[in-house]
Amino acid sequence: MKIFCIGIVVFSSTFALFGNGAFAAGSHVGGHGELPIGEPGKKSQVNRTVKVVMKETDDGKMLFEPSELTVQQGETIRFAIENKGETDHEFVLDDTVRMEEHKKLMMEFPEMEHDDPNSVRLEPGKKGDVIWRFSNAGSFIFGCLIPGHMESGMHGPVEVIETGVTN
Repeated sequence: MKIFCIGIVVFSSTFALFGNGAFAAGSHVGGHGELPIGEPGKKSQVNRTVKVVMKETDDGKMLFEPSELTVQQGETIRFAIENKGETDHEFVLDDTVRMEEHKKLMMEFPEMEHDDPNSVRLEPGKKGDVIWRFSNAGSFIFGCLIPGHMESGMHGPVEVIETGVTN
């Protein structure tokens, strides 16, 4: 069965109303629009491309390269993502609170698939893109929500610097 929802709040509300038996697997298809971290970007408005590699190390750690991101408010970034690991990985952009909520749902429904503009899930050796406009300044996060991956190190901070502010 596929699960079609508009964001985590709708999914959580549906789950709370109808219990957990009917939603053992499925798809999380987005309609998120504006999130605290921004909104889906347009390919024609990309300011720059950031290459992101997802992989595992010999000692079992899972990671992203680069391990942290800094962007300017209003910037539209094309994340060119490649899974150089030996297992599926995800790249998800969000704020810390929403990421933690979503991570809890993924623990209960590990087969959930995402089709959201702020994320991509890739099989080993595959490439994909996320195009994102960072409309809000602040501290955010990127990570892999597949159960156990964040705990193995697969997450990092995203700092969105307010336009006109210099360090």
